[in-house]
Amino acid sequence: MYNTIYNADCTKFLPHLRAESIDFILTDPPYLVRYQSRDSRTVPNDDNDAWLKPAFVEMYRVLKPDCFAVSFYGWPAADRFLAAYRNAGFRTVGHITFPKGYSSSTGYLRSEHETAHLLVKGNPWQRDGTIADVLPWKYTGNRLHPTQKPIEALEPLIGRFCPPGGIVLDPFAGSGSTLEAAQRLGRKWVGVELSAEYHAIANKRLSQWERPRPSYEQE
Repeated sequence: MYNTIYNADCTKFLPHLRAESIDFILTDPPYLVRYQSRDSRTVPNDDNDAWLKPAFVEMYRVLKPDCFAVSFYGWPAADRFLAAYRNAGFRTVGHITFPKGYSSSTGYLRSEHETAHLLVKGNPWQRDGTIADVLPWKYTGNRLHPTQKPIEALEPLIGRFCPPGGIVLDPFAGSGSTLEAAQRLGRKWVGVELSAEYHAIANKRLSQWERPRPSYEQE
């Protein structure tokens, strides 16, 4: 059913969703960089890519024809993400940058932006007045999740690429930022989160919203 967050491995959960039942996918999967925040929090499955291709194969299957997906990614593993998209059947049609205005890490360069790929299944519509490929970012403080994304960065993507009344899927829901953004914009949503800790945080976060029940049923 929609407007529910499932505590599950998305590679095992998504096969239970109907094919071509989702209008838009917006997700922030592990970046494959063994990330650890300053307070030592980590991201599940960030140390391996065994889930990567199977997850995108399932995302492609459940997405409706001629629809969009947006996936954040980490540049050190860009080649593996691109290979997973192509293996699943997605085409990459855009690249989105979010300037952060602060450094999340420092190496040869200071890391001061986030990035995401715009993917399509089939040949979606094209209209005038689309959004820019550089979008604003507001620091969340990462209070709920070590890689928490701001609602303000996600709402333009949902507003543009998910039709009114459509269903947004986030297979790596984390603390529920995508789901809250979808709720705010009047879209239905389905979230999947592997970590019991972050699943509980997301559920608590979304409990403030009145969530209508069924209509969207799993097979």
